[in-house]
Amino acid sequence: MTAAEVARELEISERTARRDLDALAMAGVPVYSLQGRGGGWRLVGGARTDLSGLTASEARALFLVAGPASAATPAVKAALRKLVRALPEPFRVQAEAAASSLVVDPQRWGSGRAERRPPRFLDPLQDAVIRGVQVRLGYVDRTGAETERTVHPLGIVAKGRSWYLVAGTESGRRTFRIDRVSSADPTGDPVHRPVDFDLAGSWREIADEVDRRRMPLEARALCVPDGIGVLRMGFGGRLEVGGSTADGRIEVVIRGNDEHTLAGELAGLVEWLEVTGPPGVRDHLASIGNVLAERYGAVRRR
Repeated sequence: MTAAEVARELEISERTARRDLDALAMAGVPVYSLQGRGGGWRLVGGARTDLSGLTASEARALFLVAGPASAATPAVKAALRKLVRALPEPFRVQAEAAASSLVVDPQRWGSGRAERRPPRFLDPLQDAVIRGVQVRLGYVDRTGAETERTVHPLGIVAKGRSWYLVAGTESGRRTFRIDRVSSADPTGDPVHRPVDFDLAGSWREIADEVDRRRMPLEARALCVPDGIGVLRMGFGGRLEVGGSTADGRIEVVIRGNDEHTLAGELAGLVEWLEVTGPPGVRDHLASIGNVLAERYGAVRRR
């Protein structure tokens, strides 16, 4: 319909009709104008008005809380997909960005003291991820040295009770602990986001690399099927489960800090586990076994 036809239908001026149609388009109602002969205003085919009643900030907040790929259940994901279709286009873009901006990893690194409250710059960095803008970041590293650089925020990760920013830099993709951020100033320039970037997948790679550095030693072993659950409870992410052998046992790899400490952790699992390597871990296990036999074998004979 032309603006003149809308004006006649609603008994208003053509100027008012044009103003109201522009306002509807800016509010997210899917109407648009075509210029020239035969032009006018058109409603996008099959489109519907927003039935959710959410404001832009409410939609973003909802998807930020309920949308993390690692935390959302299939039912939540299905509900979010339906809600996305009900949102106006301007709301939809930021809601979808919020849903993919956060990953929740419940396992903590080490036994250190966890952060008691969200760090100071969490909200502005999260906002920068969702809006897709670069940030001038001040950062204090573990040695206390402070640096400043421009980063491309790609996502936020909550690991245990700590928060991390995954961002692109001139030196490649980097991870920053948000409690060490000393300043965060959006530049307004758009983020250069890799086309195939997946926050959950990227974080898995980062976490695996950190775990390998923290736990550089790998012990190989064969475990009876009934013992896999015991190993999972005892070692969590430090355990890798492989295939079955001809005798029905299962190949496993367990990461640790050093041979002596890892042998101590494995010594109580001989009922389920046979350690095949490395030789140093087996030697420590034999030494532990000799001490146990010497100390407690005499008690048993008495």
